[in-house]
Amino acid sequence: MIADPARTIPILASLDIAESAAFYAEQLGFAVGYQDAGYLIVKRDEMEIHFWRTDDRRFPENTGCYIRGGQVAALHAEFEKRGVQKLSPFEVRPWNMKEFYVHDPHGNLLRFGCSQW
Repeated sequence: MIADPARTIPILASLDIAESAAFYAEQLGFAVGYQDAGYLIVKRDEMEIHFWRTDDRRFPENTGCYIRGGQVAALHAEFEKRGVQKLSPFEVRPWNMKEFYVHDPHGNLLRFGCSQW
């Protein structure tokens, strides 16, 4: 087993780093690992998302990431309890994945899913 395996970490656009940090920490339960005026890193368990600052809305409104794993059902229940805005139902999609979606304040799509196979 590799002690520190290679991972894929999404780097999403943010129109306001402070607003992104607040949303991910307060609404989605991530911890802020690093923050300055132009860059943000948030972490929760094995999930890590990076953000870069932009003034162009087209970037966050047209990007997203997929988060897959066994804790997805618990995350949906937690987000529902927290009253997360723009939280979709948790349901099986035609491609046989049980998924839900969240859009952050700048439009980035977070798609959470787990296999039904």
